Amino acid sequence: MNRARTGAASAQAGSAVVDFVLVGALVCVLFAALLQLGLALHVRNTLTWAASEGARAGSRMDAAPEDGARRTRELITESLSGQYATDVTTSRRVEGGVAIVEIRVQAPVPVVGLWGPPDMVTTRGRAFAEDQR
Repeated sequence: MNRARTGAASAQAGSAVVDFVLVGALVCVLFAALLQLGLALHVRNTLTWAASEGARAGSRMDAAPEDGARRTRELITESLSGQYATDVTTSRRVEGGVAIVEIRVQAPVPVVGLWGPPDMVTTRGRAFAEDQR
């Protein structure tokens, strides 16, 4: 009986090391994927926040919509990076009888670190214009 157990035990020798390496690699990949997802969500939320703040700045009585686009670019550059502030557009239009200012931001989605394909995320910030003419 001892020989059978000894033979079976020797067949399993070293398998704990392989299991540890494989499970450790899987855990590391899953952790990195979660970090990257968190970074992508952070970038999207920051872009939405900057667009909303820019729309508020551009909708003031003493401001033009272009002032809102400039403010949006400043906020994005301060918060993230200048590469995310390259495609910021503004418009002023009437919806339902109310004038609104809209800031639209297109930016890359961070796929590997902060780098990714261009123009994959589009966010908008809208605000009622104080001057309703």
